[in-house]
Amino acid sequence: MKSWKTRKTQLAIALLLAAAAGQAAADAVLSVHASKNPAVLGSTVELDVAIADVADLYAYQFSLSFDPTLLRATGANIGSFLPGSFSDTGLVDNTLGQISFTYATLLGARPGVSGGGQLAHFSFNVIGIGSGALNFSDVLLLDSNLNELPATLQPMSLQTVAAVPEPEAYMMFGVGLVGLAALRRRQLKQPAA
Repeated sequence: MKSWKTRKTQLAIALLLAAAAGQAAADAVLSVHASKNPAVLGSTVELDVAIADVADLYAYQFSLSFDPTLLRATGANIGSFLPGSFSDTGLVDNTLGQISFTYATLLGARPGVSGGGQLAHFSFNVIGIGSGALNFSDVLLLDSNLNELPATLQPMSLQTVAAVPEPEAYMMFGVGLVGLAALRRRQLKQPAA
């Protein structure tokens, strides 16, 4: 019969192994980040699609949808996470609000890339005011054996707002009003000819 100390040790080892197995099988995280949120009407907002916690990434593809009443896509670049890859920034449809099938793949027999980094970079003009979701679809991540990698998707909500005058604009307006008041006062003090 095993002692309580032996069972306790075996239980601790089993829990540690289970935790290590859970960490090894963690999903990669695909997310989108905005250069500014909220974004101002008439400005440009830069969006980065990033990946984190990925192991042996050899190829990826995704589509990104956006609200076409708020944003208009103006530029796209593939990120640097898969160096020397064969890639395409995808097909932009500003009417439907989608950038379809952005992809990159390594070539030849070599291991994939692990860790995290930038997969793509998109530029948008802010053309409307409101709140819109940036969502992923058609996501496929492959390892160097062309097995699908699990992924957790983290879409985001982007706020767009009207331009707010800078404090300097209010100060200039105030100085202008004081100047007009002084001019009017001066005109009232002058005798009529």
